[in-house]
Amino acid sequence: MSPITIRYPVRPRARSLAAAEVAGLFDFEAEDAEIMVADAVDLAIGPGDLALFVGPSGSGKSSLLRAAAGQLGATDINSLTVPDMSLIDALPGQVTDRLALLASCGLAEARLALRTPGELSDGQRARYRLAYALATTAGPVAVDEFAALLDRPLARVLAYNLRRTVSRTGRSALVATTHTDLAEDLNPDVLIHCRGEGLIEVTRREAGKKASGSCRTYGCRQAPGPTGRTSLGGITGATGSAS
Repeated sequence: MSPITIRYPVRPRARSLAAAEVAGLFDFEAEDAEIMVADAVDLAIGPGDLALFVGPSGSGKSSLLRAAAGQLGATDINSLTVPDMSLIDALPGQVTDRLALLASCGLAEARLALRTPGELSDGQRARYRLAYALATTAGPVAVDEFAALLDRPLARVLAYNLRRTVSRTGRSALVATTHTDLAEDLNPDVLIHCRGEGLIEVTRREAGKKASGSCRTYGCRQAPGPTGRTSLGGITGATGSAS
């Protein structure tokens, strides 16, 4: 990958009266300053890597993820259009494999497989786009605001299962989230910590560390089961497994 530099001008692009008034109030017209998001950041995301972009809102993680995804030709699942048909019919492969993929993406309830995307909640639809991208596209996938609409136990399950998928298939995944607690279950190969004002820290997992070990690079704790506890209502929580 080429080093990534992202800058935004302080001056308004649109020369409307309102924009000119704001620029005048804050003396932007006298400045040639730019907002620095990233300055020659070398991410070195390779095939089969899971890259995690973390940081508070406005720190530049989404901009950096989009730039990296563009270089890698990654599929942005948030802009992916899914077919207007039942979930199970839109996925390829054996029915058991389709159900397993849906379950790994937090859609374990069998009745959900018979619904269309329009009949799902926003959170369910986001998880289905991930499943659909993994099943129907090749190459890296990019997920901004990963698990943002999920409760924390289910978010952990989804993070753990995505890590397993990346390790098993060798596909790269780029994930951005404000929730740093997911780093333990995502166990990223590359951790990009965006702290704002152009300050970005990139850490690569130590050579020889297994991607799915019980002791994680960014902390040690019990990993959730691959699909969590299930009931007629779907996944209800993360099930710890022995370390």
